[in-house]
Amino acid sequence: MTLSRRSFLAASAMLPWAISARASTAIPVGLEMYSVRDALKQDPEGTVRAVAQAGYQGLEFYAPYLDWSEAQTRQMRKLLDDLGIRCFSTHNSSTYFSADTLPKARDRNLILGSKYVVMASSQPKPGPDGWKDVAETLNSAAETLASSGLKTGYHNHETEFTPVDGYRPIEILAKNTKPSVMLQLDVGTCLKAGGNPVAWIRANPGRIHSLHLKDWSADPAKEYKVLFGEGAADWKGIFAAAESVGGVEYYLIEQEGSQYSEVETVRRCLQAFRSVHKA
Repeated sequence: MTLSRRSFLAASAMLPWAISARASTAIPVGLEMYSVRDALKQDPEGTVRAVAQAGYQGLEFYAPYLDWSEAQTRQMRKLLDDLGIRCFSTHNSSTYFSADTLPKARDRNLILGSKYVVMASSQPKPGPDGWKDVAETLNSAAETLASSGLKTGYHNHETEFTPVDGYRPIEILAKNTKPSVMLQLDVGTCLKAGGNPVAWIRANPGRIHSLHLKDWSADPAKEYKVLFGEGAADWKGIFAAAESVGGVEYYLIEQEGSQYSEVETVRRCLQAFRSVHKA
């Protein structure tokens, strides 16, 4: 077949759009900034620059971001925009989910361009009712944040996946929260507690909008200090479940330490992620 000059020009004009559209379907990968906590404390802007230069497409700030002034928060947003990366979400103490404190978290997240205000952990009263109270707090926050275009979520640790008296707290949270509340899966802590990340994702379709890609080793000398891909996680199975049924919107690499510097550690983890995810 031959193309007329007009058809050729029209097809050529569509090519960049087609490439862009194809690229936009990829799941972006960001960094949980706790991974570079020491560097972030010493030089916030320099550390964010280093994260962007390492190739990360976004990040998740954790609790100390709430200590920034509004001016500092706006300056950080400007830096993110200049670097072409996003703040996907933030980690927040459960104390920031009350009627008095949530507005501050809301306002800071709106400035940063975040989408999810995540409860990083909780300390409920003992028993199932304590976890139901946490679920109700998340539901209430979800209603409050909805008018601002923000969503809420919950991040698990080992406790939520550890069975107690025949139940797992994470199951109570999942059952008693609105479908709009994200269940942010921390892979490493799930594994250490004896959980099955793939099974959990498949049991909660459409709710695992982000995952902390933290590996774990059964070796007591290593545990969370193994780099991505060097531990017990079935990453290919996890990615397949997250992308087929989990509803994942973005991945977050998280590292609690290693033999390397913080920045070198997260650079190596990103390289390993790219190797495993494309395989």
